[in-house]
Parts: sequence; structure tokens; C-alpha cells
Amino acid sequence: MDSALLDRICAQVYRQFPEVKGARPKVSPYPNQQSSLTFRAKASLPDGRSLSHTVRVIVDAAGKITKTTTSRS
Repeated sequence: MDSALLDRICAQVYRQFPEVKGARPKVSPYPNQQSSLTFRAKASLPDGRSLSHTVRVIVDAAGKITKTTTSRS
């Protein structure tokens, strides 16, 4: 995946999920000419605990996001 395409996908994810803005994704191959990008971020809560947020997107070879999943723990 070239850097211009990756930057465009990251901008879309950051716009929809600002809490992971600035996190660089881990890129993994996925079946059928697709890739999985996993963004991870941690936030501090007012009571001192931390909250981790994971956003995973599946993109096709053209850079179109086909699936988005999120997790907070």
C-alpha cells in the first residue's frame, strides 16, 4: 500500500474517530486483495483510569473502506 493512499485512508478514519487521530495504523494483509488497518489509542478518564480505543478498517486495493469495527475497553 503506497503512502499517499494510506494517508488518505487515515484522514477518513481520523475524521470519523478523532480519538485515534495521530495514531499510525498497523497494516496487515487480508484475503481478496484487501488490507486490514488497525488504529490504537489510549485516553485518560477523569477518575484516573485509562480507556483504550481500537478502530479496525478493511480496505480494498483502491483504498475504499469496506468495513469498520471499533472496540473500547
